[in-house]
Amino acid sequence: MAWQPSGENLKTLAQCLKDSLSAFNKAAQKQAEIMLNQAKASPDINNYLALIISSSEPPQVFPATAADWHLVRCAAALMLKNNIKNNYDKIPEQSLALVKMAVPLGLQDKNSQIRSHAGTLATELINKGGIYGWPEFLPELLKTLTNESGQVTPEAQEGAMAAMAKICEDNAKMLEREHNGQRPINFLLPKLIQATRSTVPKVRAHALTAINVFTPRKSQAMLNSIDDLLQHLFALAEDPSIDVRKQVCRAFVNLVETRPDKLLPHIEGLAKYIIAQQKGDDEDLATEAAEFWLTVGEHDNLWQALEPYITDIIPVLLECMVYSPEDIAILGGASDDEHEEDREEDIKPQFAKKKLTRAANGNTAADMAKNGNAFEKVASMEEDDGDLEDGEIDDSESEGDENPDEKWTLRKCSAAALDVFARDFGGPVFTSILPYLQSNLKHADWSYREAAVLALGAVADGCMDVVVPHLPELVPYLVSLLDDEEPVVRQITCWTLGRYSAWAVGLTDPAEKERYFLPMMDGILKKMLDKNKNVQEAGASAMANLEEKAGKALEPYCGPIIQQYIRCFGKYKDKNMWVLYDCVQTLAEHIGPVLARPELSNQLMPVLLDRWQKVGDESRELFPLLECLSYVAMALGDAFTPYAEPIFARCIRIIHQNLEQAMKAKTNTDLDQPDEDFLVTSLDLLSAIIQALDNDKASKLVANAQPTFFELMALCMGDQSDAVQQSAYALLGDCAKYVFEQLKPFLPNIMPVVIKRLDMDTILDEEVDNSFSVVNNACWSVGEIALQYKAGMAPFVPQLLQRCVDILSNPRVPGGVSENAAIALGRLGLDNAELVAPHLGNFAEEFLDTMDDVDPSEEKATALRGFTEMVTRNPQAMESVLLHYFSTIANYQELSLQKPVLSELHEAFQNIINVYKQIIPGFANFLMQMEAKDLELLQRLFAL
Repeated sequence: MAWQPSGENLKTLAQCLKDSLSAFNKAAQKQAEIMLNQAKASPDINNYLALIISSSEPPQVFPATAADWHLVRCAAALMLKNNIKNNYDKIPEQSLALVKMAVPLGLQDKNSQIRSHAGTLATELINKGGIYGWPEFLPELLKTLTNESGQVTPEAQEGAMAAMAKICEDNAKMLEREHNGQRPINFLLPKLIQATRSTVPKVRAHALTAINVFTPRKSQAMLNSIDDLLQHLFALAEDPSIDVRKQVCRAFVNLVETRPDKLLPHIEGLAKYIIAQQKGDDEDLATEAAEFWLTVGEHDNLWQALEPYITDIIPVLLECMVYSPEDIAILGGASDDEHEEDREEDIKPQFAKKKLTRAANGNTAADMAKNGNAFEKVASMEEDDGDLEDGEIDDSESEGDENPDEKWTLRKCSAAALDVFARDFGGPVFTSILPYLQSNLKHADWSYREAAVLALGAVADGCMDVVVPHLPELVPYLVSLLDDEEPVVRQITCWTLGRYSAWAVGLTDPAEKERYFLPMMDGILKKMLDKNKNVQEAGASAMANLEEKAGKALEPYCGPIIQQYIRCFGKYKDKNMWVLYDCVQTLAEHIGPVLARPELSNQLMPVLLDRWQKVGDESRELFPLLECLSYVAMALGDAFTPYAEPIFARCIRIIHQNLEQAMKAKTNTDLDQPDEDFLVTSLDLLSAIIQALDNDKASKLVANAQPTFFELMALCMGDQSDAVQQSAYALLGDCAKYVFEQLKPFLPNIMPVVIKRLDMDTILDEEVDNSFSVVNNACWSVGEIALQYKAGMAPFVPQLLQRCVDILSNPRVPGGVSENAAIALGRLGLDNAELVAPHLGNFAEEFLDTMDDVDPSEEKATALRGFTEMVTRNPQAMESVLLHYFSTIANYQELSLQKPVLSELHEAFQNIINVYKQIIPGFANFLMQMEAKDLELLQRLFAL
């Protein structure tokens, strides 16, 4: 029997929905929220919500104005979306059927907001049930948006197309996957391209939005449709709709990466078109256009094609780098705000930056360059899009008078493009901007002065050679601008000086250092205590940049630098504390053990410990603080001992608390999952302390940890977050190196977890890139464990062998990961060669190819010795790669007999050469097949 609504229930629900949005009657709002929460338990609740959403007029039982009924429908849509999102599996099939009937009606509604809500519902239903859980929906949607019947209203076409765009954004991978021999994208994409011909502007714009989900993705469907798409893009290039032209520009930007070959023949027309769009009045459109220069400039093969047009492009970039009148109204005459507390919303979410990977040369390397791109760092250009799939669009819009320095703007995009062009084309770019600099660096209007300083900083990396002759004049002037009356000018000047600090640091003449470097460093340090907080932040960022460029050359100045940092710790508000930590850790990273001098560490550590005690376990300030302490611990080494025990114990507590909270959140959807960075930064600090202290002291900390150290670590190794796993596996390897006796009893339980993580078959295609950092550290840890566990590895060798071989033979695996897998595989042969040797023929070629790329190091030496032990037990397996093996032996350049590991390797090499001398007839003639230089090396180093 068909469901029938109760008039009384409908009336009560509608009233509750209306009251839930009442800002004037808090009591009614609270009561409505309670009742709506109780109503969720009713099996019919979603039926009523679907009825309300799909009814354009209020029911007779609930007389309401058009405005009130609209609010009720919006509230119903939001509640229904949350019900689907959180309780989809509990919704009865009958209710789902009614909801699926209501969505198409909502998409055809005359009100754009209701159409948008209906599109969100459609997306949520498909997210939860899959495309094939509602197989009739997409075909019907396509019929509506293409007006197949000729009877569909423009509003309905627009609603259907907007819903399709949302579905594509949220389900790109699902649409590209094969199902029963078909990929939905194959029939969907041509329809979307066809829809760009619609007479309804918003349909054209939404169609392009949907297409642009796939333009960055190299699907077969996009490859098949590219020529048709380009024809439509060129036809839409002069579309009267700004929204359409934005998406046209975005499509060209995306195609730079995926189909540069198709754009190259049209580069002249594209350059003229992009210039015209960037010079238009709409800033969002201009920004989309400017992205084209940035993307082409960074493309390995396409940037040269822009060379004929550079003199036309650069003036447009310079013009767009001046703050707009609206921005000037917000920024101009900014006040001294050093005493004002930061608002919580002003403190952007920050993320642990240095998810450390373990490299095959034995060093620790950050995933990205230390400070990233300097322009991006200081100009706040980073955007977090971690929740979006490749090609998906973040359609959230900023509202209100947002500070233009806190968002991605035309100005920043233009400056970034100038930066890229300077690195591409070098000197000619500086020649192009020189007249602009001469006219504007001393301009009376601060906005032009600021733009000129920005331009000068933007070309620093690419044009340094041609700028250098001008720097003796420019640097003193820039230092004088640090006292400019406009904070914005002081701010950008800090950044630009940081960009040119490498020149000042590199001066060898003491008089020149006195004249240029010291005033630059002193000026930047003083700006760290500017009366404006944005200038403080820029000064601190510039100082971190200078530290990185100067390295150990800062040693004579460490005392005054640390004293200034201590003053900053006493003055900074919450937001700038983050960049101050970066200054401290950059200094620690680059001066290293110098920081352990008592006159330095005794000043610095008390202020860091003061922050450590003030910051709570749930504060996000822990992220940069723990990260900073990791670098300080590594710099201090064993001198960190007096501070280690309480810090180590607190990290254990934070990890325990966050793991407990995560487990509770899994069973209670009302609880939030904790931020993964609490785990990441705590694990990284534990690693740093274990590396820094004497092994006996570190072992004692691990043994005394409560809860049990290795049980917590094992849980982190199995965490759902790749970042947490990455840090956990780095910690595992460090424990193998420094506190192995503590680790050893837990290895029978830990090794199966490691082996499972190395199984490439368990990594989903869409997750593979993110997982490589984890696999890298897991391989590295296996190598470190093998070195210590020796014959104890035997039970795990067969599976580890298979995992490492799979990684070495997988062409998608990055080189660094393969190198760590090869080292782990080689080290398995040190004490378990008899188990690995029978399989030598399956991986010898891949092993040798990979080891060719590894720099000489103890890791490489031990891996080659283990491999040679395998070869000794199965020399016949090397027949096809024997010349390559001898070449590897000949070219190992660090055979210094002072180090035991290297003398052992040399002995192993000599022994295996002797083996082959015995079993190969005419051994000397065989060696003549080697390249002459390799044979000469072999003869010089070994007795043949």
